Amino acid sequence: MNIVRYINHLKELVELEREAEIEAMREEMRKLTGYEREKVGRAVLGLNGKIIGEEFGYKLVKYGRKQEIKTEISVGDLVVISRGNPLASDLIGTVTEKGKRFLVVALETVPSWALRNVRIDLYANDVTFKRQMENLERLSKSGKQALRFALGLEKPKESVEVEFKPFDKQLNESQRKAVSFALGGEDFFLIHGPFGTGKTRTLAEVILQEVKRGKKVLATAESNVAVDNLVERLWGKVKLVRLGHPSRVSKHLKESTLAYQVETHEKFRRVKELRSKAERLAMLRDQCTKPTPQWRRGLTDRQILRLAERGIGARGIPARVVKSMAQWIAFNEKVQKLYDEAKKLEEEIIREVISKADVVLSTNSSAALDFIKDINFDVAVVDEASQATIPSVLIPIAKAKKFILAGDHKQLPPTILSEEAKELSETLFEKLIKLYPSKAKMLEIQYRMNERLMEFPSREFYNGRIKAYDGVKNITLLDLGIRVFHFGEPWDSILNPKEPLVFVDTSKHPEKWERQRKGSLSRENPLEAKLVKEIVKRLLRMGIRPESIGVITPYDDQRDLISSLIENDEIEVKTVDGYQGREKEVIILSFVRSNKKGELGFLTDLRRLNVSLTRAKRKLIAIGDSETLGAHPTYKRFVEFVKKKGAFIPFA
Repeated sequence: MNIVRYINHLKELVELEREAEIEAMREEMRKLTGYEREKVGRAVLGLNGKIIGEEFGYKLVKYGRKQEIKTEISVGDLVVISRGNPLASDLIGTVTEKGKRFLVVALETVPSWALRNVRIDLYANDVTFKRQMENLERLSKSGKQALRFALGLEKPKESVEVEFKPFDKQLNESQRKAVSFALGGEDFFLIHGPFGTGKTRTLAEVILQEVKRGKKVLATAESNVAVDNLVERLWGKVKLVRLGHPSRVSKHLKESTLAYQVETHEKFRRVKELRSKAERLAMLRDQCTKPTPQWRRGLTDRQILRLAERGIGARGIPARVVKSMAQWIAFNEKVQKLYDEAKKLEEEIIREVISKADVVLSTNSSAALDFIKDINFDVAVVDEASQATIPSVLIPIAKAKKFILAGDHKQLPPTILSEEAKELSETLFEKLIKLYPSKAKMLEIQYRMNERLMEFPSREFYNGRIKAYDGVKNITLLDLGIRVFHFGEPWDSILNPKEPLVFVDTSKHPEKWERQRKGSLSRENPLEAKLVKEIVKRLLRMGIRPESIGVITPYDDQRDLISSLIENDEIEVKTVDGYQGREKEVIILSFVRSNKKGELGFLTDLRRLNVSLTRAKRKLIAIGDSETLGAHPTYKRFVEFVKKKGAFIPFA
């Protein structure tokens, strides 16, 4: 396929996915009542708001209620505010803060109706798709070259090792090698970073080395959290600026934002003066008669000003009204002039801040912002590249002479809603690493988990190449100073703090079966949910902090069922997709599937298994029916591995 055809094909896929996402959101809003949507965590009802301040040109409205708010809506999300029907409202804002009984939302304007008895709904973000489309419409030379590499139409140059003196003295051998080859790549390089191997740390070193060599770097990631992590590692070491809505940035990283750096710039005082002068004049202007069509009766501004000079009226308009309209026009001209001057000066400051920065950081999507439209970058560094679609990573790639992607294609790909656009789940990282394995380096030492928890995923997904760092090799729950209880069997074996790897086997239990709710495509397993509840209860009694416990399950319905049984909000119960990139001291994993046919559904996507098995640091308790799971060779090998190296506990 030639480049032009491929770009047009990508545009079609983006449009399909955009429609699917908006339709899914609208369909849910149509189908579910407000109460039902609140129950699934995507709406909050019965809120009253008050304006609590202004930040970066947005009004901050604190929406609260007496009853506690349990929601998946989080800081940085786009939301729609409505009086009951979100489909009929176009008041869109960004969540800037979240508390137990309130949400703070940044809005451009706040109509009076939006402060009493409103609901807030999670909103589909259309902006991201528009930016992807615009970038594809006018894809740069470097963007097209990246696609030629991916399609095998052009061969990249081999990367060579480059000598460098590390800033981070703690880098291990595989991390140093990855940095060295990344610096020695002319066109692109891939850093393959499996679970816990210090991918972000390695990228930070690459960025610092590139800056040292006099390069200007654009560093991006798919999520705000990952961008924040990079900012954390680079802050104070290089001149950097972080783009994007300030509310989507962690509180203590505000100083890195463009908005903060602009507002604290010495020239910004003048911008404030111009704006407050404009506001004062606007107040005087608003005391005059605004020349609306009913008053001006076809007269132009110039005619009104001439009549006022002569002190006469016309077309049935009294002279005093003509004079008042003339004053409105004169004031308005000055107001506009002041605002234009302020805007021009602000843009000048923005250009200055960005041009002085060695590193500009943003999400992939925000790399499309106008502020950096004409800036030429030497290198684009993209984290989470295996979780971003090709149209998404092309935004930063198109702005730089070379690119470095970091990710792990053995973990979950981007989530695609449209069946017809499923092809988007194959990422640029995955395409390139398959075609050019010599242009990639894998990080081989993991710093997250006990060696026994790591061994099976390393063997199964990474040819056994991953090793545990000495400092984590033998970590267990005992190190956390927990209380050892005697609960009786099977609990004592399941919760044994010295044992990191446990499989609780339900295959001989009469109530082991999965079930499906009416009208649902998902699955749930009541026995496994009950087991999770009992295990959590005992872990808490042993003194494990609730925020150190995580529950993972592949199915939405099972997540909801477990959430309803566990009453502690600090224990995160999520599907596998919600746990990518995260870690906990203890993970309880409920596999759900238990049926006579040995059907595993989407458990057969082994990337899900890889993510699930690699989140726990000190203890993993997997719960499942070994007979059903054993129908698949990988799951069978996992069960055998636990029997040999961990604790296999029948629960009958």
